[in-house]
Amino acid sequence: MTVVVLAAVGLGASACVQGQNSATTAETSASAGKPIVTERPFDAGGRIDMQLDGGAYEVRVAADNRIRVSLGGNTGNAKVELTADGARADVKVKDTPHGNFRATIDVPKIADLVIHLSGGELTMAAVTGNKDVECYGGDVRIAVGDPADYSSVDASVKAGDIDAGVFGGTRSGLLQHFTWSGHGKYTLRASLGAGNLVLRGK
Repeated sequence: MTVVVLAAVGLGASACVQGQNSATTAETSASAGKPIVTERPFDAGGRIDMQLDGGAYEVRVAADNRIRVSLGGNTGNAKVELTADGARADVKVKDTPHGNFRATIDVPKIADLVIHLSGGELTMAAVTGNKDVECYGGDVRIAVGDPADYSSVDASVKAGDIDAGVFGGTRSGLLQHFTWSGHGKYTLRASLGAGNLVLRGK
C-alpha cells in the first residue's frame, strides 16, 4: 500500500512517512519562505530519476542510504514528490518560485542519476555511477571523481562553454560537443541549452 502525505511544514520541520511495503511516496508543500525536508530510505547502487523545476540545486553524497530533499530560500508554493521502491526512485520538485529558490538533494554515494532541470544552477558531488544530466539553461558543475571510472563521456552545449579539463578538453561557442572514451564501467552524458558546463574531478 502506498502512503501519500500532504503536509505544510514550519521552520525546521520534516515530513517522513513510510508505507507498509518497499514502495513509498511523499508529497510535501510549503508556504512562502518556509523550508521543506522530505526523505526516504533507498538502496545504494540503484537509479534515481529527478525532474526539477527551475532553481539552484546541489546534489550531495549522503552519510546513509537515504534520499533527502531539503528546500530553502524562497520556497513559495514549491512541492516535493519522492517515491522510492527498492533500487528505483523518482524525485520531483515542482512549482518553484522565481528568485532565491534553492534545494539540496542528498543521495547514497553509489547511484545512477538521471536529472532533468528546467533551468538554473546544478552542482553535483562525486556520486559513483552513471550520470545523465539535461538542463535547458544555466550553470552545471559535475564532480566526476576518478576519470578512469568512465567508459564514455558525451557533453554538449548549444551556446556557452564546456570545461572538461579533467578529461583533457574544453569547448566554447555555439553548438559545442565533447566526447571521450575510457576503460571504466560508467557513462556520463550532459546536455545544456545555454550556459556553462563544467566537469571536474572533485
